[in-house]
Amino acid sequence: MKKLINDPSAYVDEMLDGLVAAQPSLRRDGAAGRVVRRAAGMRPGKVGIASGGGSGHLPLFTGYVGPGLLDTCAIGNVFEGPNAASCMDAVRLADGGRGVLRLYGNYGGDRMNFDMAGEMLQDEGVETTTVLGTDDIASGTPEDIGRRRGVAGIVYAYKAAGASAEAGADLEEVTRVAAKAVAATRTIGVALAPCRLPAAREPSFTLGDDEIEMGMGIHGEPGIWRDKLKPADAIADEMVDRLLADLPAPDGRVSVLVNGLGATPLEELFILYRRVAARLGSLGLSIHRPLVGDFVTSMEMAGASISLFHLDDELAALLDAPAECPFWRVG
Repeated sequence: MKKLINDPSAYVDEMLDGLVAAQPSLRRDGAAGRVVRRAAGMRPGKVGIASGGGSGHLPLFTGYVGPGLLDTCAIGNVFEGPNAASCMDAVRLADGGRGVLRLYGNYGGDRMNFDMAGEMLQDEGVETTTVLGTDDIASGTPEDIGRRRGVAGIVYAYKAAGASAEAGADLEEVTRVAAKAVAATRTIGVALAPCRLPAAREPSFTLGDDEIEMGMGIHGEPGIWRDKLKPADAIADEMVDRLLADLPAPDGRVSVLVNGLGATPLEELFILYRRVAARLGSLGLSIHRPLVGDFVTSMEMAGASISLFHLDDELAALLDAPAECPFWRVG
């Protein structure tokens, strides 16, 4: 597999240099340069939202820094969470005097380092709370949601929490909104082909030319089943059925995110969305503000994920609120 890189060890830093050079709204910061923040800095009196995770998933994580979304983001090496020092830098830079929500995916290394950062920053007088993304239904049962990973659905939590913070809510309220958004979101993915890390000689996993794997995680974590490739409609139907079996739509309204994992053509994502929309419509569900595109990737992994965000009036208004980052604009 060919890659447009120089030294693999410089992959993340050169990527970040290019990202901020192309996006004037962003700046690199932190002692190691592994924090991306808003170029305008933190607005005094606003609750901050800090996130973070490993590289290799753009637009996640750093791409969602902007008004109505994140204030800062700590970034680690490819598929490795940010270290504790970068997490501390991200939280400090997001502190406008009213506390900081730490909003990130449910992965062991991320939890350890963000928890450590929060404990150490307490001594500096920085108040923090934590909400974890846990939307991947393939990684845990409904009774054991605490084991589930955070994948593409965390984008909805960014949006809801970001809108609440921009509107002037306090830390308790922003945290409540983020937790509500996580609880209302479910995601499942399907992989068609693997990715390869910049310094790796082999792909991160193997799939036969005629095989797919349902439920595979964004780092190649094992899924639910592996079988022969099926028509797009059959794949979409199973994904929607699994999502609704895990959490039925209580209010009859959903937002749908059909997300590409990095190497799947946009045309194929719209083929999936066409079937998802028809399937949800046949069940009496209305779709509000659908999203189709690459929102959370895994290098050049081929495949897609589908997220359902179950809406009530509060969450719909937060989803509709203005927001802007390099990869997504609302309003």
